[in-house]
Amino acid sequence: MTAPVPAAGKTAAGTSRASSGAPSTAASADVDNARSPILSGFLGSLFMFIGSLGVGWLAPVSELRRLPLFIWMRTEAVGVGMCIVLLAVGGMLLVRAWLRLGQRVRHWGVGARKATMTAVVAWGLPMMFSVPLFSRDVYAYIGQGRLMVEGFNPYENGISALSNYFQLGADKMWTEAPVPYGQLFLWIEQFVVWSTNVQPEASIMLFRLAALVGIVLCIIYVPKLAELHGVNPHRALWLTAANPLFLTNFIASVHNDALMIGLALAGLYYCATKRVLVGLVLVTLSIAVKPITIVFLPFIGLLWAGKNAGWPRKFVFWALTAGISVGLLYAMSAVNGFGFGWINGLSAPGSIWIWYAPVGLVGLIVASISNAFGLDGWGLAKYVYDAGKVLALGIVAWQIFRGDYDRLMRRLTLAFAAVVFLAPMIQSWYVVWLIPLFAVTGIRDDWQVKALYFMVSFFMVYAISDQLEVFPYLQSQDLGLALALARNAAAIIALLFALYLIFLDPKTKQLFSKPDEPVTSRPVI
Repeated sequence: MTAPVPAAGKTAAGTSRASSGAPSTAASADVDNARSPILSGFLGSLFMFIGSLGVGWLAPVSELRRLPLFIWMRTEAVGVGMCIVLLAVGGMLLVRAWLRLGQRVRHWGVGARKATMTAVVAWGLPMMFSVPLFSRDVYAYIGQGRLMVEGFNPYENGISALSNYFQLGADKMWTEAPVPYGQLFLWIEQFVVWSTNVQPEASIMLFRLAALVGIVLCIIYVPKLAELHGVNPHRALWLTAANPLFLTNFIASVHNDALMIGLALAGLYYCATKRVLVGLVLVTLSIAVKPITIVFLPFIGLLWAGKNAGWPRKFVFWALTAGISVGLLYAMSAVNGFGFGWINGLSAPGSIWIWYAPVGLVGLIVASISNAFGLDGWGLAKYVYDAGKVLALGIVAWQIFRGDYDRLMRRLTLAFAAVVFLAPMIQSWYVVWLIPLFAVTGIRDDWQVKALYFMVSFFMVYAISDQLEVFPYLQSQDLGLALALARNAAAIIALLFALYLIFLDPKTKQLFSKPDEPVTSRPVI
């Protein structure tokens, strides 16, 4: 599992900067004025923090709703409008800061790592104290924790089983839906709600601290995994941890995916360094947060079997890997007494679609055409969704049974990507699962890194316009701010900023265009 380390002097865009002599590891030699993009990104994150006070998600019972400042920012058109502008501009300013930081790197050495870590802290700090943005899943976590505290089985009961459940702030889709999370995260939810006595803001902060554990694990193990694969660890860290999607989804949105992927990356590292039992325990804990990382187990079995293993040996180690992992999960389920009820919860996301997911878009087209001819369009669309799942399973099986041992981690990454991109529903945090895996196995300085830039820009624009808490009835004499208008305004601002970055900004537009020089660094595993 080795590959060429990116050439010294390469920037994020794949273009060289002139430098005299051998590059120094000092920050001044590695990075040209990192302070400017770091401060710019901090300003963007600060704008997002202020914007969150007006259009972020608050629980109906939150005491913050009674404060005069929050009342003005959430109920007056001027206050809401200001927050929308700040949120949209701040989010895209963060994207630009990330791109510019990468451009200012002369050499991906220790100085680049220091600049990246400074950026992660500076950009993430305001988000730690923001009102939840772009998602209200954290309020579902609170409701599920309350189910546990009050003695309900969350695998059999939605949060509607609770009295005054609507005051918790969770999306209505969770009112009857079973929990799709594993045993470990159920315990975290229970502890948070018990320790805070269901106080929303205190609960959110504890869930953010749990997410922070996952972020720290990513920061530790992304460089380690990259080094194992001959990929520059400092560039991999910049691609992952300083990435705006990573920071907003894991800190501002408070998703448990941070802990899931952090544990999984740590586990993969130990499995790849011949400490398979330790790694397998960590990956199993990841599954016990969110079971999607069960996809990793067959590849861990192959790592354990070794490079020249024959088929009988592979099957033995697949069985051993599955037995240990399932045994640990069973032991945890025996402690809480809820069993493997999360399996039922996994079916819910598969029935939801979104227009920008390739399979979701094909299903929409099939449904629209079929309905025009008087057929059951959405019934036929479900066959499209099922076909996407079957294709994803086929790709996963192909990556498990075919391919070089030296490309094993890349094969895992491609299998995981198939599960994400062939689903009818893709959320921005699903994409963040993949970024560390691709970063540690090599993202080339050509169309591959450009695809990442476009993806980050797209999902930031979409997130900014999709999930805003704006009262649909909010009107003023001069300005109407119904929910649709607010979302459209946010989308237009963010989209115009993204178009500026891609086509007009003299600094960043070169990142999205074809480089003048050929790419010589191709760290692909």
